[in-house]
Amino acid sequence: MNWNCILERVSQTESTNEDLMARWRAGELIDPVSRLARHQTKGKGRAGRRWFANPQSSLCFSLAYPFARDSQGLHGLSLVCGLAAIKGIANSLQLPEEKLHSLGVGLKWPNDLLIHGKKLGGLLIEGGKLASSSPTEKTWMIIGVGINLEHSTEIEQSSQTSIAALAQCNTKQVRIEADLVWLNLLDALGNYLDVFNREGFAPFQSEWKNWDAYQNQAVEITEFGKTQYSGIALGVSQEGALLLEEHPGCPAKVIYAGDLSLKKRS
Repeated sequence: MNWNCILERVSQTESTNEDLMARWRAGELIDPVSRLARHQTKGKGRAGRRWFANPQSSLCFSLAYPFARDSQGLHGLSLVCGLAAIKGIANSLQLPEEKLHSLGVGLKWPNDLLIHGKKLGGLLIEGGKLASSSPTEKTWMIIGVGINLEHSTEIEQSSQTSIAALAQCNTKQVRIEADLVWLNLLDALGNYLDVFNREGFAPFQSEWKNWDAYQNQAVEITEFGKTQYSGIALGVSQEGALLLEEHPGCPAKVIYAGDLSLKKRS
């Protein structure tokens, strides 16, 4: 760790995001704090979905981080956190990032980590400014991170989806310990979030393109299970919005995350 962040580790809690959100609502957050739980009994993903995790094979933690920007200036935050996660994973496995790329690691807009299209991990970002906050107060965001360290049939059966695991990329056979991966991810997040806080998403646009698993693919954008848009994914804007070509030759549609989901079109 090369930056100032309070570290907390508990054996069990309902949700590390909810733990830190409660402190945010109560106005108790002062310094950045990260909370790791060995087991989350009510872990959650985006749009209120349940996050399935096995205490024996998963890493689940949250980070409360203060931004000088208001909520409108935080577009692309989940994408930057995904890039930081890849950096942290590379350091944990003692591999260059290019090696991870060759092993099929990629990012799915706006908040998933993949290996050959299967879900390695996900991000959940909540928070903002309290109604009682003054204009000069920081904007606190709670960044939840979940990563599969080892393959788990139990998680696949519970989530009814194919998953990937960090162990698939462990070509050097290093020891994968949740605490060490956590610290490596926090180290990378500290560096990436510092730049994002000062300059926004634009400096990361080209890096995101390198890891974009859906670049130039036919995709559908769904909301609550219903298709809202379809077309060709053209990457992301300087604000981190998805650029979608609905019809050849027409200007790209600019889509911000919200509760939308992206999938390849069958």
